[in-house]
Amino acid sequence: MIVWTVANQKGGVGKTTSTVTLGSLLALKGKKVLLVDTDPHASLSYYFGVDSEELSSSLYDVFLAHKNLTADKVLDCLCSTKFDSLFILPATMALATLDRSMGHQGGMGLIIKKALELIEHEFDVAIMDCPPVLGVLMVNALAACQRILVPVQTEFLALKGLDRMMHTLEIMKKSQPRDYTYTIIPTMYDKRTNAALEAYKSLRNTYGELVWNGVIPVDTRFRDASQAQSPLPVYHPRSRGVYAYNSLLNFLLSQEPQV
Repeated sequence: MIVWTVANQKGGVGKTTSTVTLGSLLALKGKKVLLVDTDPHASLSYYFGVDSEELSSSLYDVFLAHKNLTADKVLDCLCSTKFDSLFILPATMALATLDRSMGHQGGMGLIIKKALELIEHEFDVAIMDCPPVLGVLMVNALAACQRILVPVQTEFLALKGLDRMMHTLEIMKKSQPRDYTYTIIPTMYDKRTNAALEAYKSLRNTYGELVWNGVIPVDTRFRDASQAQSPLPVYHPRSRGVYAYNSLLNFLLSQEPQV
């Protein structure tokens, strides 16, 4: 199972949109996909009509059972979607208490990694949506993945947030005996504005080959699809946003020949 984590320490840059769109495109290609919602606000879960506050189990229960975790326990926490091959491991507001209640315990940064390893033969790809806060949830998501996808809005305040995220990744690299593979994804790109053009140019100059060579454009249909609780590839499959994410997905899959 290939695991990607979508992360940035700035909100509103397209993390959940990227997770939903890439996951649904993979499902439409016939892959079995797991989307993991690690944000206590549960935007990813709600996108698919999952009200995690009404569920009997969620990602929070995976953390609670981490000492006796089994594949069946993890699978019991999953929710189905309108796609036969796409499932959600939903979030709940209780996740917001983890740093205070369990963050001091040893091994707390590897619980999601352990959970995914238990069910790795059930899925082709897992994609995790992160909160914009460095804590036990983001650490778990980063520790569990092979590739980190960093959506960055093409405006200068978002570039400052990216600097903070890249610093976090450098700290993670020092604490773990492994290399992280990053892909920076320029999002909300509006070619009509000089601000977007200059921000994109700065992004390329600063981070070079870490930046995907395409862009995700501004597309109001993303908002319409979210309101309809339908992924854009289903809601409006010929939109420019879907075309852009398809290009991104093809690039990512070319880097993962085993998918």
